[in-house]
Amino acid sequence: MPKRVLSGTIVSDKPDKTVVVRVERRVKHPLYGKIIRLSKKYHAHDEGNAYRAGEQVRIEECAPISKQKNWTVLDRIGAARAADVEAPAAKKASVVTKKSKPVKSPAKKAAAKKPAATKAKPAKADAAPAA
Repeated sequence: MPKRVLSGTIVSDKPDKTVVVRVERRVKHPLYGKIIRLSKKYHAHDEGNAYRAGEQVRIEECAPISKQKNWTVLDRIGAARAADVEAPAAKKASVVTKKSKPVKSPAKKAAAKKPAATKAKPAKADAAPAA
């Protein structure tokens, strides 16, 4: 039986002798018919730590190397693009500030705390039990 070969983008090269490859596939939604992209991550063996994040690679199915690694990297298809490599660093640099709530004036605060007008409930008359 032939071994499966997939191509994808390396999203992480942090583990030793391992790369995480994201493989995207396009499928048609069964009900609505829209073409959607589905992706799955595979852990692949990289013996020489030669591949870096952002590179396009081909991976081949193999015998299990570890609990998660059943794939080996065959070859590099394309080099890493500058936008792919620098994007995570740019996200860390930009700090998202939290928007503060608008400040209410003291008069509005008092009006907000004041309960709405309530109707007076009529007192219940003690009813004698029917005999």
